[in-house]
Amino acid sequence: MNWLNFDLRKGFLIALVVLIPLISINTQQSPRATGWYNKPFSWIAEKIQTSLFAFSESIHGTTRLYLNLVNIKRENAELKKENDQFKIQLQLFEELKKENLRMSLLLDFKEKTKMEMIAARIMSRDLLDDHATIQIDKGLDHGLKAGQAVIALGGALGHVFRPQAKTSLVLLLTDRFSVIDGVIGRSRARGIVEGKNLNGCALKYVEKSEDVKAGDLVLTSGLDNIFPKGFPIAIVENVENKSFQASLRVDLKPVADPDKVEEVFIITNAKQVDLTISSNPVAPIAPSPNESEKNQSL
Repeated sequence: MNWLNFDLRKGFLIALVVLIPLISINTQQSPRATGWYNKPFSWIAEKIQTSLFAFSESIHGTTRLYLNLVNIKRENAELKKENDQFKIQLQLFEELKKENLRMSLLLDFKEKTKMEMIAARIMSRDLLDDHATIQIDKGLDHGLKAGQAVIALGGALGHVFRPQAKTSLVLLLTDRFSVIDGVIGRSRARGIVEGKNLNGCALKYVEKSEDVKAGDLVLTSGLDNIFPKGFPIAIVENVENKSFQASLRVDLKPVADPDKVEEVFIITNAKQVDLTISSNPVAPIAPSPNESEKNQSL
């Protein structure tokens, strides 16, 4: 037989000769010992298990993080809703505080004056540029008449123009058809306050020789007994004295801003009240709510 020629029978015999000793050695090992042929498979299985466990833990961690973010987002939405509700309540409390302060000033004003007055609230304002008017919630049924003076705590506003049963239309002093007899508080120069535009008015027919300066306060003269004497109307903004003019041109800014007034008084009887010489005059220019709060804190 030629052993140099390899065939299947020779390969089988050689493998048998090699494996029989290895199997004999392996059978003599302890039952708890791991066979050498199992180690590669164990190592591969260990790596696979470790990878799967790490992947599973990352999935669980991501899921927990997502659920936590969802819960945090829900809690933030609830907190934001509660915060918005608290802000609304705070605004309501602030509005009530301001309203109570205004009511207190109005009551104090009414108690200190001898004039007969009716309090009213502003219901609406004219949005057209053609006229400057407001509508109040008092009318003929409450004793109002056309031509009665309408004032605020800060100063004169205008007069009742068109009273109805439950409401009335008030013509503001800035309307071009409004006229009020006025006098400069400092120099006693006289003139007629006429409406010019929605934001201002003018003091007309003032002699060129009169002493009028910017910053002067224009008061009601009280000659018509509609407005009390000495009640603020406006402040002089600009004075022009040109040679071709027959009188001074005096631009005024109303003391009371109708856009910021919510409650007014209608004077039904001025009773010849003179606020300029009263021994205990009613301060016609009421302090602002902020100033009042500071005074109360002091």
